[in-house]
Amino acid sequence: DPPVDSLHPARMEVLHIPSGDVAINGVAYLPTGPGPHPVVVLLHGYPGNEKNLDLAQAIRRAGWSVITFNYRGSWGSLGQFRFGQNLEDADAVLAFLHDTSTVRALDINPDQIVMAGHSMGGWVTALTAAHHPELKGAILISAADMGKVGTLPRKQLIGLTATSMEALAGVTAESMADDLIAGSARWTFEGAAPRLGSLPLLVMTANDGLAPHVAPLVATARAKGNTAVATVHAATDHSWSDTRILLESTIINWLEDVRGSW
Repeated sequence: DPPVDSLHPARMEVLHIPSGDVAINGVAYLPTGPGPHPVVVLLHGYPGNEKNLDLAQAIRRAGWSVITFNYRGSWGSLGQFRFGQNLEDADAVLAFLHDTSTVRALDINPDQIVMAGHSMGGWVTALTAAHHPELKGAILISAADMGKVGTLPRKQLIGLTATSMEALAGVTAESMADDLIAGSARWTFEGAAPRLGSLPLLVMTANDGLAPHVAPLVATARAKGNTAVATVHAATDHSWSDTRILLESTIINWLEDVRGSW
């Protein structure tokens, strides 16, 4: 653990982040020591049973502020869940972190933000980073290309979405399948990759069948001249259940390398 700073202790703050016409739930994990601190925005997947909060705590111990949140209509956040709205929610979180009152309250540096996402959150991260060049980096953990998922037969999509609805509001398996199908052409990793420029990327894959989802993003980003793409593969499951220390240490070391280049 880092030394205790009685003047600037580590703390946790509950957040209410405006998005659309509601406020979504968030939590800020704030590190010990004087700021302003760099920030990692950590996004959960679909539906978000694995929120990687041990990763949030580990990153905080390394001196970063970590922001977690629940998309509209998920896990108690107001509104109705929609895949396309998840992208809007990520934009709203970034806008919130650039607001001067937020910067003061959380003692963060809005010019030093990295976005990280697991599974569907990796998809949100990639597509968000593609139009936020001010980000300092992006981390994809077992990322699922929801544009690619949306090309599956509707019956198969209904079967997939029907198993993960318990924490989501305002949806049916059929509505989520149709949402994915409607957005599939706009939501691919390959479409986002050319707009990632020179953004530092850490792409982490596992033995969950999703490595082919991110392969086009990695290949296209490198072909477009991005030389800051790092890849790591681990022989573990989708939730990295038995490699948590590997997950945390890899990400923290990468973050420190990125911070050292600023």
